[in-house]
Amino acid sequence: MSEQFTPIATLGEFGLIDRMVERLADLPRSEDLIEGIGDDAAVYRAGGDMLHVLTTDALIEGVHFDRSFIPMQFLGFKSISVNVSDVAAMNATPLYATVSIGMPRNLSVEMIDGLYDGMAEACKMYNMELVGGDSSTSHALYISISIVGQVHERDVVFRRGASVGDYLCVTGDVGGAYAGLKVLLDQRQAQIDLGDDYEPELDAHQYVIRRQLRPTARIDMVEAFRGAGIKPTSMIDVSDGIASEVNHIARRSGVGATVRIPALPFDPETRAVADQYLDEIDAYALFGGEDYELLFTINPEDVDKVDALQGCSVIGNIEESSKGVRAMSPETGLMPLHPTGYQHFEPGEEPPEFNISVDED
Repeated sequence: MSEQFTPIATLGEFGLIDRMVERLADLPRSEDLIEGIGDDAAVYRAGGDMLHVLTTDALIEGVHFDRSFIPMQFLGFKSISVNVSDVAAMNATPLYATVSIGMPRNLSVEMIDGLYDGMAEACKMYNMELVGGDSSTSHALYISISIVGQVHERDVVFRRGASVGDYLCVTGDVGGAYAGLKVLLDQRQAQIDLGDDYEPELDAHQYVIRRQLRPTARIDMVEAFRGAGIKPTSMIDVSDGIASEVNHIARRSGVGATVRIPALPFDPETRAVADQYLDEIDAYALFGGEDYELLFTINPEDVDKVDALQGCSVIGNIEESSKGVRAMSPETGLMPLHPTGYQHFEPGEEPPEFNISVDED
């Protein structure tokens, strides 16, 4: 009898994580471990009142990035930033990073120089050290980063802390990274169609392109929260879209939530891109992902402090779990909001080659 195999795509990323948790449930658990699988980072005691947070993430060519889209220095910067964003989501500060890289044979020394220059730039920005790693050959460029961060026990924030009555908030603006991707994809198609007659049209879209290619983790907002005396009740970074992240918080906290669509913050350039392509801009924020802003909840007593901060928006509220996760807009009223952001392990096509020059200043 032949053995039957189940494709991972039938589970999806989150179903696979649930399955992994179930199969690892009988492993011994240290008394120092506070949070394992299920949040942006693992959390364990580091001595005294301090905790360490540990996160790891991988960027894989053809899955997370197209090397013809992104300058290598930007890719190095982004690979650090997306991991620091997980540390920020725990209300923590990054300390150390290790890097493992799988390099295809067509990579040049100059490309690797650019990659590490970008990593160094990011480490300086986040005041952290790159302390080691590993390298090997691979069929495609593969970058895996692990980061250790630190937070006082009284300040750590998890996804599971939201309560009925809390306000739902987000830092910065959202949807910009997806708008940048739309522009890059459109320009790639124009290059294919026009050939030698192609001329890049990027000047009007520098902000959204940088949001896609060179995102910045919001460690500055973690520091701002502390300065303002704000401790979020729950928090997550926006890597897969607002819809996915709200559902994560709701699931882990055992609550429902309503996102007020008119309250979503957009940069004017993001709006211009959505108008250009006749798209509903709300979808950019809800399902686009890669903004790496912080989605968080706060006690109603702290809403005035959040309002006083620059760069934070109240976008909804936490409700009873029986109401589920919903979106509300004047046009549609209340509608279920499902976590249909970016999902790994879905079948897709290899992108065609595309070379584009982006201002690195």
